[in-house]
Amino acid sequence: MDFDAVADELYALRPEEFTAARSSAVAAARTAGDRELAERIGALRKPSLAAWASNLLVRSRPGDVEPLLRLGEGLRQAHQSLDRTQLRELSRQQHALIRALSAQVRQLAVEAGHPIGEGVQREVENTLHAVLADPEAAEAWAGGRLAKPLSAAVGFPAAAASAVPKSATTPRRPSAAPAPARPDRKATEQQRRRLAQARRDAEAADRELRALKDEAAAAGQAVEEAKQQVDRLQRHIGELTEELARTREEHQQARFAERAARERARTADRRVREADRKAATAAAQLERLTSSEDR
Repeated sequence: MDFDAVADELYALRPEEFTAARSSAVAAARTAGDRELAERIGALRKPSLAAWASNLLVRSRPGDVEPLLRLGEGLRQAHQSLDRTQLRELSRQQHALIRALSAQVRQLAVEAGHPIGEGVQREVENTLHAVLADPEAAEAWAGGRLAKPLSAAVGFPAAAASAVPKSATTPRRPSAAPAPARPDRKATEQQRRRLAQARRDAEAADRELRALKDEAAAAGQAVEEAKQQVDRLQRHIGELTEELARTREEHQQARFAERAARERARTADRRVREADRKAATAAAQLERLTSSEDR
């Protein structure tokens, strides 16, 4: 029994199924004689509804994990460098991506038979904001084993340290001895390439999400059509069931009538045989009488 496999299986379950499955896994580990594994499994916490929904997104839409992680990396780098142009662009992509992912989470939860309310959806969105802001939160989310929602209160701490203008902390260099500019230009170019890649990834994720939403809408339409077909067939089954009941009743009545007719036939046959015997007896007696008179 492998701990990671057990943990993945447990956190793929719905919250109400978690505790019983965990107890079963603990018992299996103890039966196998692995006390340490049993303790590790027993320490796994049941996920809240928001954590379960966040895990559901990661497990059901693995293609959406990497784009969000890259966007978070780009946002953190943009905050560090205070690149306002990139921040505006990436922030716009951030809001669009989180809205799309939040809508996907709601749809996935409905499909899994566990709809979520507005409060839980806000916790899911806070988790997604935390993923963008904090690398550790991003790693925890990408593992798909959250037990509780993440907090977006971490913000972008690296940006706070770099928010003070350099002129307030660093003395001006004399104009006759400027600092070499080439390394700065190289670093800036690398930063721009990373941000451009993050933007492309976010746009690709947005396109994929739109396509998935269209696919989900088409699937919903197919479900509705299938439901209508099921309803029609159910009605037909009801009609056939009623017809079968009537036929069975008629068949039962026919069997009763057959038995009654057979009984009447047997009674008539007995009476015929009795009448034959009586007729034979009368004929014999008549013959004897006739013979006596002739003598």
